[in-house]
Amino acid sequence: MKRFVDNAAVWLSIANIIVVLLFLIVPIAVAVMMSFDGREYLGRFPPPEYSLRWYENFFSDSYYIAGLATSLRLALITTIVSTAAGVSTAIALDRYTGPGKQALETLFLSSLIVPAVVIGFALLLSFAMIGVFDGFTRLLGGHIIITFPYTVRTTLAGLVGIRKTLTEAAMSLGATERQAFWDITFPLARTGIVAGAVFAFAFSLDDVAVSLFLTSPDSYTLPVAMVSMMRTNFDLTIAAASVLLMIFTFVLILVLDRTIGLDRLVGKGVFSQ
Repeated sequence: MKRFVDNAAVWLSIANIIVVLLFLIVPIAVAVMMSFDGREYLGRFPPPEYSLRWYENFFSDSYYIAGLATSLRLALITTIVSTAAGVSTAIALDRYTGPGKQALETLFLSSLIVPAVVIGFALLLSFAMIGVFDGFTRLLGGHIIITFPYTVRTTLAGLVGIRKTLTEAAMSLGATERQAFWDITFPLARTGIVAGAVFAFAFSLDDVAVSLFLTSPDSYTLPVAMVSMMRTNFDLTIAAASVLLMIFTFVLILVLDRTIGLDRLVGKGVFSQ
C-alpha cells in the first residue's frame, strides 16, 4: 500500500509538471503560429495559411518601431543605473550593523509590494509637481524605481556567505578598499549582480502598468504601443511584435553565451574554485 501511494505521488508530480509546462508553452506556441497567419482577419486556430504579412506590417509601421527603439534604449539605461545603484545599496546594507537595518532594507524593497498602478500614478503626480514633462525622463525614473529592488535583493543574496575576513585579509596585504571589492567581493557576488541586471532589463522591457502613466505622445514603449493598438486597431501585428520580443531576448542570451560564456558571465556560485 505504501509503495502504491509513493508511485501515485510520483505520477501526480509528473502530471503536475506536464500541466504547468503546457500552461507555459501552449500560449506562446499559439502566439507564434498566429503571427504567421495569412488571413486578413483574426480567425479560428490553427491558421489555414501562413505568411509574413504581419511582420512586414510591424517593420513598416513607424509607431511600433519608435516604441521598440524607446523600449530598448530605456531598458539599457535602466539596467545600468539600477544595477549600479542596487549593488552600492546592497553592499552598504550588508556592511551596516547599526540599528534600523531591517527597516532600511524594507524601505528599499517596498516598491515590490506596492501595486504598479499606484507607483505609476504617484510618479505622474510627483513629476508634474516638480515640472518634469519629458516623457523619456519620466519613463526612466519610473523604470529605475520598479527595477531597483530586484538588483538590491539579488545582490544581497549574492553577498550571503562571503566572509568579511576575505576583504580584511586583502586590505591587510596592501589592497585598497576599491581593489578588495573588485578582486574579492565582486567575483564572488557576480551571480547575484548579473541576475539583478537581467531582472532589471526584463522588467523594464516588459512593463506596462507604470509606463502607461508616464508615457507621452513622442516617448512610449513597445508594450504601451501594443496596448494602444489593441484598443484602436487590433490585428495580428501584435502577435508579431510579441514574437520579435521573444526572439530578441533569445538572441541576446545566445550572443552572451557565444562571446563571453554564461558560466563565465554569471559565475558558478560563491564557493566555486
